[in-house]
Amino acid sequence: MKNLLVKLKYSIQADLHDLFDKKVEKNPLSMLNQYIREAEKQTEQTGKLLTRQAQLKKELEAQLIQTGEMLEKREKQLALAITTEEAALIAFANDEVAAYGTRKQALLASMEAANEEYFALERKFETMKHKIKDMKVRQLQLMGKENVVRAHHQMDKVLTENKAENFDELSTYIDDLAQNIDRKYEVTTFEARLAQLEKEQKLIELS
Repeated sequence: MKNLLVKLKYSIQADLHDLFDKKVEKNPLSMLNQYIREAEKQTEQTGKLLTRQAQLKKELEAQLIQTGEMLEKREKQLALAITTEEAALIAFANDEVAAYGTRKQALLASMEAANEEYFALERKFETMKHKIKDMKVRQLQLMGKENVVRAHHQMDKVLTENKAENFDELSTYIDDLAQNIDRKYEVTTFEARLAQLEKEQKLIELS
């Protein structure tokens, strides 16, 4: 029964992967847009974690400074207590120095680890932003290709065989129209020249 359920699980997963692959193949731009949205969301969340890590670093730094100051203070107090030769006071001051010294070492180790973790997160964050930019470039490339495909498809619909005659007729009509315009222009030009000759003739006669 268990083996049957495992086989059924893998079978369903395989069907889902196949469906997903077909969806990507059918509309890659839509899937890429979805990837970009998800990547941007994850990057935004990572950015918030990076900000939180920076805040924790500052808190550790503040604790380290405070502990260092207290350690220095207790060390001076221990030296002063030793001069009094009071055993109880010396023991107390000595314990305080040990406690602050241990805490300082722990904070130094934590700071080192926090710095390494912060820089690792920062590098990954920058890598994620670069990936998103690369995906957006790819998005523009796909949009360009999709636009070209659609343009070709539209033109192919227009430039089908049953439309070729219409284009030929239209071309012939445009040629005829151009010839008529040229003829009218020539007639108009000739009329203007004749009118000018008549005007010049009248001037000669009057003189």
